[in-house]
Amino acid sequence: MKPIDEDMIRRIQNDLIDGYDEELEMEMEDHTDLGEASAKRIAADKAYRSLYFRELFRLQGELVKLQDWVVTTGHKVVILFEGRDAAGKGGAIKRITQRLNPRVCRVAALPAPNDREQTQWYFQRYVEHLPAAGEMVLFDRSWYNRAGVERVMGFCSDEQYEEFFRTVPEFEKMLVRSGIQLIKYWFSISDEEQHVRFLGRIHDPLKQWKLSPMDLESRRRWEQYTRAKEIMLERTHIPEARWWVVQAVDKKKARLNCIHHLLQQMPYTDVPHPEVVLPNRERSKGYRRNPIAADLIVPEVY
Repeated sequence: MKPIDEDMIRRIQNDLIDGYDEELEMEMEDHTDLGEASAKRIAADKAYRSLYFRELFRLQGELVKLQDWVVTTGHKVVILFEGRDAAGKGGAIKRITQRLNPRVCRVAALPAPNDREQTQWYFQRYVEHLPAAGEMVLFDRSWYNRAGVERVMGFCSDEQYEEFFRTVPEFEKMLVRSGIQLIKYWFSISDEEQHVRFLGRIHDPLKQWKLSPMDLESRRRWEQYTRAKEIMLERTHIPEARWWVVQAVDKKKARLNCIHHLLQQMPYTDVPHPEVVLPNRERSKGYRRNPIAADLIVPEVY
């Protein structure tokens, strides 16, 4: 492995900062220059981040409007997020759902199938997470595991792999005919960028849980994953449920572009709401609030 130079350290540090919530990141002092970046570079970075925050909050406001429209119209939406490890899928999902009602917009991130699920019809465990009317479901990885990790790591047979490609177009057409809108995103990053993000996870105690032996092995098999992705996009890009590729080397741009594109996929409109008036609290003359026992109170350490 080549030594980590100053530019690489800066990129890793930027990646770590990017993991914080936006509100916290805005309050943080920018130390990414390492004492040598010019004032012009620092000013450009701050201007870029300021633009990102402004656009993100504006787009999240539009997502709230979209949510209201989905509930009112009874629309059903499934959004798949696929991509290599550390491609930024989770970060994009977080920013989409951040301001939304989890009862309306929920995330399905399924673990590896257990022994019973391995004997089921392959799509069966995904079906139970599909939306009812007025719901949006975001799949953080999906049934396309079979075309990616299962194929590359040898977790499925050649017969199962081919059966998947025979079945998935019909499965997705059935979903669309049932009234579900299906949107599929592939987050695309470069070899070098994945290398940087893996180093960031290695050096950040808050992110080390994201690195599994499977992730490290996927790094070694980069080219096999590339071939599997190419076959997947070629064989499952159908008019009823086409693929959309998000250029994700720059995380912030990827999030904004993905959200902006998602908003364009549905003809949502403003939903009128009645004016909300806070009622006066009723007060009873004999009411007395009982004191809370001291041993029930959480110690005020802060």
